[in-house]
Amino acid sequence: MPKRIIRIGPAGWSYKDWEGIVYPQKPGKAFDPLEYLARFFNTIEVNSSFYRPPAPTTTKSWAKRVAENKEFVFTAKLHRLFTHERGKATKKDEKEYRAGMDVLANAGKLGSVLLQFPWSFKNTPDDRVYLAKLLEKFSDYPLVLEVRHSSWNTPDVYEWLEERRVGICNIDQPIFKKSIRPQALTTSPVGYVRLHGRNYKDWFRDKAQPHERYDYLYSVDELDPWVTRIKEVAKHSRETYVITNNHFRGKGVVNAIEMKAALEEERVPAPEPLFKEYPRLSESGMPDEADEKLLFE
Repeated sequence: MPKRIIRIGPAGWSYKDWEGIVYPQKPGKAFDPLEYLARFFNTIEVNSSFYRPPAPTTTKSWAKRVAENKEFVFTAKLHRLFTHERGKATKKDEKEYRAGMDVLANAGKLGSVLLQFPWSFKNTPDDRVYLAKLLEKFSDYPLVLEVRHSSWNTPDVYEWLEERRVGICNIDQPIFKKSIRPQALTTSPVGYVRLHGRNYKDWFRDKAQPHERYDYLYSVDELDPWVTRIKEVAKHSRETYVITNNHFRGKGVVNAIEMKAALEEERVPAPEPLFKEYPRLSESGMPDEADEKLLFE
């Protein structure tokens, strides 16, 4: 039986509000946040690809910077032109996105491409046609679909995805009337879990900034059911990706460490600065020795 892998990590790594919390306050010019996080996690979801296609030189650099961790594999969001501004993407946009992603794929560092659709994308005839065409367009990548509206939550949809070997993203989000609820589903060899936080106050607020929507720290009790779901997803997947998108002030990094420790049933290494901001992390994590050396340097 092939080895089943669970990879856990945060969404993104370039956040100003992580300085002094996830990263050292003044780490010096040689400090590389991506290389640093790859010491603790074996995946990170690329968020920036949602806003602009990364250049091949950029993705080549990413692959090089995580090379020390042989188990490390990225996931990457599809550009928003294909999911949130439907109908606007051109052949040039597709070519530019592929140029960067192909570098990661050829290096064996691309675990999946995530098609994240907004709540407004519903299971209507027109949207199903659009989705079918999009899945076909990028079918040479390992694809995972994230939908947030409950109209997609039908056995027929999951069977349709399974026929196309497209994964389904199991999400945790603020639950409103027509929101998809937490599940433990698999429709392809790639399992995917994504935790957004439960910030009800700001989730649908029009003027909320991205950091406000994702400003939420899960309690350990809230994470426990997800640890169970992750194990279930992993039973039916070759690889399972668990991404914490509640990134504000490193809260997703804390929760990723806590879930990793729960799955491994032991304390795991964690970024040293986090312990001051989140003392409870000492129950799941332990400061990395190399981390302390870097701080003194």
